[in-house]
Amino acid sequence: MPTVYAELRRMAGGLWAGQNPGDTLQPTALIHEAYLKLAKSGTKIQSRAHFFALAATAMRHVLINRAEANLAQKRGGGRAVVPESKCLDVLSEAQTTLELNEALKRLEALEPRYSRVVELRFFGGFGWDDIAAALEVSSKTVTRDWRAARAWLARELRPGQESGL
Repeated sequence: MPTVYAELRRMAGGLWAGQNPGDTLQPTALIHEAYLKLAKSGTKIQSRAHFFALAATAMRHVLINRAEANLAQKRGGGRAVVPESKCLDVLSEAQTTLELNEALKRLEALEPRYSRVVELRFFGGFGWDDIAAALEVSSKTVTRDWRAARAWLARELRPGQESGL
């Protein structure tokens, strides 16, 4: 459990939305909320990679729910800014967690695996081999999917540019 907790803390540390003034969601709280979501889901864990993939999805949902609540309370203010990520430089231009989430939903409708690769890399901090194991594809496939997803998201997140896959 200490090893799992340390890995979850590393994942949450990269996503910490507490960088905004007045935001109290810290990495530990994010881990705990994500764990509660996982525990309530009743999903059977198949492997280590599967567990961390589920944890990444749960953290994404916690952050999205929090951003939506902030917007509802402040009528468009208090948006949770997506933290700049060393692994997702093209997405550092996204203005909010909600914008990134909406773009990922659109990408998922077109190419579900691309969306999953981005989710695991950005929200989970997974390496290429870990993503490949979680999705049961080769590392080369993950790399190709990542490049295509980054290009699509870059167009999608830049206003005034045409999107498409």
